[in-house]
Amino acid sequence: MQAEYIISGQVLSFEHSPFDANTPEDAARLHEAVAIGDGKILAVGTKAGLRADHPGAEVVDHGDHLILAGFVDAHVHFPQTAIIASWGKRLIDWLNSYTFPEEMRFADRAYADDIANRYLDLTRANGTTTMCSYGTIHPESVDAFFSAAKARGQRVIAGKTCMDRNAPDGLRDTPQSAHDDSAALIARWHGVERLSYAITPRFSPTSTPEQLEAMGALWADHPDCLMQTHLSEQTDEIAWVKTLFPDARDYLDTYESFGLLGARGVYGHAIHLEPRERDRLREVDAALVHCPTSNTFIGSGLFDMAGLMADGHRVGLATDTGGGSSFSMLRTMAAAYEVGQLRGTPLHAAQLLWLATQGSARALRLDDCIGNITVGHEADLVVLDLASTPAIAQRSARAEDIWEAVFATIMMGDDRAIAEVWINGKRD
Repeated sequence: MQAEYIISGQVLSFEHSPFDANTPEDAARLHEAVAIGDGKILAVGTKAGLRADHPGAEVVDHGDHLILAGFVDAHVHFPQTAIIASWGKRLIDWLNSYTFPEEMRFADRAYADDIANRYLDLTRANGTTTMCSYGTIHPESVDAFFSAAKARGQRVIAGKTCMDRNAPDGLRDTPQSAHDDSAALIARWHGVERLSYAITPRFSPTSTPEQLEAMGALWADHPDCLMQTHLSEQTDEIAWVKTLFPDARDYLDTYESFGLLGARGVYGHAIHLEPRERDRLREVDAALVHCPTSNTFIGSGLFDMAGLMADGHRVGLATDTGGGSSFSMLRTMAAAYEVGQLRGTPLHAAQLLWLATQGSARALRLDDCIGNITVGHEADLVVLDLASTPAIAQRSARAEDIWEAVFATIMMGDDRAIAEVWINGKRD
């Protein structure tokens, strides 16, 4: 049994989505403190009330810091950690110039271990407690990531990237090896402690129809797994898909035809969607993941957050490390706000925080256990200092409410704003 703690400050929880509320603020509640124990949230309420109910608990007082669920990053490539912020390429050139040469190195388990631990250190420092990551084609990459996360008690999702064409020698598998390696990894890791597996075809251009069919069969055999891939990130990518799959109705059909469209599907980017694609994704309740720093950094386009949310889509938020240019979900929220401004639909601070926590947890089908401060959820928390730098402090001092105060940290904050992180009820 872990020790009990009462953590006090401005504790933020969501009662429902701020996209569905009369005003975004109506969806949120502030409390004085949260009680945690044995890795779970036990109660929220007043500091005095929780102390009376939990007399043996250690009190951790964070003053007026904001306490919320740990950030959830719904689409990352941990193997791209070392090449983040590489200059000047669009998607296909990015893969050939930076990603594929780096991913070749992950056949070396020692290198994979080093990068997995480096990535989890960097993301924890930025307040991220859960992520859904691609590996490389090497099973060793997934073993390294899950081993590092398990040692830290983190809830994570990952999968072996599968691709059997349009990639260098040494970075291709086959339909059969992709199926068999993924099945072995599912047997080894899926459901172990806080670990879950995602079946992971990189995207249609790097998988033959035979491999996509094998991945669809694997998902049918393991329907409790997620399936993650990329969809409609750039216009030249979409044109490439049309040449590779001339009989497909659209990009989504290259997945749908092989059993790779479903409620537990997680589709990264989804910027340039056709009307049929939007309708089908909504019909099956699949998840779309907005990757704003990546989309601007490699020139992909502007995600239609307002339109997709209004239509009832399930949407998460992600850094897309390392096409995304930051490990920080604060910076990612800021970029999502900027993209919204460019589309004429700026996001409220409550909506941004919800996307980075409960929204991403919903996208990953984990909102029953993480992404919100509510009784029974796992105790993954981040504590934000809303005056972490002189520039932020002077703006926060003039804020008329919590939303003005936290918005300054969203727009200007970095790892200095992360006062403390709790993972599985343990303080890091």
